[in-house]
Amino acid sequence: MSRKIFTACLGTETNSFSPIPTGMALFEQTMLVRGARHGERPNLFALPLIAWRRRAEALGWQVVESLAAFAMPAGDTTRHAYQTLRDEILSDLRNALPVDAVLLNLHGAMIAEGYPDAEGDLLARARDIVGPAVPIGVELDLHCHLTELKVRSATAIVIYKEYPHVDVVERAEELFTIVEGTLAGRIWPVMAMHDCRMLGIYPTTREPLESFVARMKALEGKDDILSVSLAHGFPWGDTPEVGTRVLVVAHGDGQKADALAKELGREVWARRDEMMPPFKSIDEALARAAGHNGYRPLVLADTADNPGIGAAGDSTFLLRQVIDQKIGGVAISPLWDPSVTALAFDAGLGAKLRVRIGGKLGPASGTPIDAEVTVKGLTGNAFQPFGGALAPLGNMAWLRIGENDTDAIDIAVNDHRVQSFHPDCFSAVGIDPARCRALIVKSTQHFFAGFAPIAEEILYVAAPGTGAMDMRTLPHRHVTRALWPRVADPHA
Repeated sequence: MSRKIFTACLGTETNSFSPIPTGMALFEQTMLVRGARHGERPNLFALPLIAWRRRAEALGWQVVESLAAFAMPAGDTTRHAYQTLRDEILSDLRNALPVDAVLLNLHGAMIAEGYPDAEGDLLARARDIVGPAVPIGVELDLHCHLTELKVRSATAIVIYKEYPHVDVVERAEELFTIVEGTLAGRIWPVMAMHDCRMLGIYPTTREPLESFVARMKALEGKDDILSVSLAHGFPWGDTPEVGTRVLVVAHGDGQKADALAKELGREVWARRDEMMPPFKSIDEALARAAGHNGYRPLVLADTADNPGIGAAGDSTFLLRQVIDQKIGGVAISPLWDPSVTALAFDAGLGAKLRVRIGGKLGPASGTPIDAEVTVKGLTGNAFQPFGGALAPLGNMAWLRIGENDTDAIDIAVNDHRVQSFHPDCFSAVGIDPARCRALIVKSTQHFFAGFAPIAEEILYVAAPGTGAMDMRTLPHRHVTRALWPRVADPHA
């Protein structure tokens, strides 16, 4: 039977404590695509749309693809930007009617001025347009806010299982299969959610989450369980329903979905302390780096200054200590500093410059570093791979403090705010990551898949910054629920 489906993408990951506002310009810089014109280097958030089109066209279905819009994580989205993008998608949906199904790729952690659950608002309005009978399938990032409004408005929600997000297309395929089965009358999705009442950041590349993800996958496709997801939540979003939740999609049996969601939620709660990565202080991490003489580099994750969670990517706390302690053989990439990048390009290879590096965006960025550097490398329009896509690095300049590989400190500055995903963020500008004693990456966890194969050891560093990892001290104003670790037992 011929079908017509409607697809769209809208999202960003809002860090309510970021100094950078999210307006239309940030969407234009990251991804703002109309008419499915994704080009040869599609954004990661475009991949589900491409997968859905391929699946639908293979079935002879018509696809109406609306706007694909995503913004690099930053602060609250402006009311104008959100309403403009939302209304374009909703207008396209009205014009496409009648449709047999709607598939939306959202992030799930967008907060806009006046909209604490922006994507929930979009979903509710889409439901009003298509009515109760049309399936609405939604793919979410695992750092979403899994709200009652989202669950109530959608037919089926599927969330990434992996952090780092290496399963975006796999989850898109899973969602399409559920929606296809719903349209064929083979399945009737019902969803149940359990609130774990936790704040945290949980890598799935280590235990106990590695085994928990395997358990979620093993449960799917058996005993009428269609999909199991763990919404980690995004702690830096100041919105009432922030926190960790379990979601189960079952075929026709809400009680079964609810029972399994509660069972898995209790398992998550029981392992809460183990789920958080072992953070090191700056002093602990740099002491390890100074004494490291292995064949492969240490990788130090500057977790709080991750542009992927809304930080500026220009903090100097770690770099200043590396310089002050004279720890040679250390490289950092990328450090966002458009003005210094432009100066390096103007001066050219081999130039010696006195520059003021980083520390531009306020107290969370630390203070600028004044240094004499040599321009060792220049690359325009660089990229790094991540999750089956290519992430732009922009223009990059390799600046060296010192002379030789053993004693020098190498800094890769760039003009496109992005986190470290892959060793290419060093090699793209000429730095050989394999010869370094230590690599400092501006990332929380997405670096892991790319850097683990070359690392002697990975250290998560609890430096200051916009994405500070002490969940007890996050200055939420709109969260009234009791949440761990602020409260020892919020379930009491």
